[in-house]
Amino acid sequence: MVNLARFDFVSVRLAVACAQTGSLTGAARASHLALAAASRRIRELEEAMGCILFERHARGLLPTAAGRVFVKHGLTLLQTLDQVGAELADLRQGIARHIRLCASTAAINQFLPPLLARYAELHPLLRVDLEEQVSEAVVNSLREGRADLGVFVEGPDIAGLSARVFRHDQLVLVLPRGHRLAGARTPLPFSEALDEDWIGLNPGAAMLQKQQQAALAAGKPLRLRMQVRSFDAVCHLVASGLGIAVLPAAAALPILRAVKLTSRPLADEWARRRLLVATVSGRDDAGVASLVNFMVEPSPTAKPRPRKR
Repeated sequence: MVNLARFDFVSVRLAVACAQTGSLTGAARASHLALAAASRRIRELEEAMGCILFERHARGLLPTAAGRVFVKHGLTLLQTLDQVGAELADLRQGIARHIRLCASTAAINQFLPPLLARYAELHPLLRVDLEEQVSEAVVNSLREGRADLGVFVEGPDIAGLSARVFRHDQLVLVLPRGHRLAGARTPLPFSEALDEDWIGLNPGAAMLQKQQQAALAAGKPLRLRMQVRSFDAVCHLVASGLGIAVLPAAAALPILRAVKLTSRPLADEWARRRLLVATVSGRDDAGVASLVNFMVEPSPTAKPRPRKR
C-alpha cells in the first residue's frame, strides 16, 4: 500500500525531472535541491510507493516499468497542481471561474475561435480553457471529468452525455491539381477513390473512422500512407504528391489556395456531418449551460470562418 503521508509534490517533480534528464545531478539542479537531499527524496519516494522507480547505473538513472507508470501519472498530478495555481491566481485578479472545453480539430478550425472571442467579451469574469483532441478523446475527457463540455463530430457513443447539435459541415476530397480525379466538379463516390494512397488524421478522428467504415463497406482497403494531427499537415503532404485526403470543405478552402490544391465534393451521405456540443448528463452547472446555449444559438458566427494566412 502507498504511504501517502510521505508523498509530496517536490519529490514528484524531482522524479519526473530524473526521468526526463536521466541524471540525479541534473534533476537536483533543476529542482533547486542539494544532491544528497535529492537522493534521499528519491529513496523515500520509492519506500512510500513500495517499489523501485529507477535503476542506478554509471551514466545516471533509468526508469523501471514502475517508474514509467509513476512519471506518467506524476506529470498529470503536476499539471493539475499548476492549473489549480493558475486558477487561484485568476480568482485573485477577478476571474470568477474557468470552464474546461475540449473540442475536435474540425470544430476549432471552422467554428470556435470567433464564438469564444465573442463569449469572452460578453462574460469577462469567465475564462474558457480550450484543449484540442480527436472526437473520441473529447468524449472520453467528458466521461473522465477532465472537461466540462465538449464539441466533437457525431459518431462516438454518447451514452451518459447530454448532447445538442452545434453545427454542420461537409467533407470534400483534397487533390493535387492535375490529379486524375480532379478534372470534374461533380460529386464523387468515396469508393471510386480507394485505389489511391491516402493521407489521414490520427487514430480516433471521426473523419478517419468514417473513411475506414466506408472502405470496409466497399470491400476495399483504405491505403493509409501517412497519418498526422492537423489539417495543414494533411494538405502539405497531399501537395507533395504523397496521397489524397478528405477534409471539411470550410476548413480546407483557405489552405488549398495557399498550397495550390483543389477539391471535389463527395457523393456519400456520411460526408455531410453534424458536430455536437455535449456535457455529462445530470451535472447541472449554470456557467456551462450558459456557454452551451450561446454556442448553439444561430448567429453570424455560425457560418464556417475563412482562415487568414
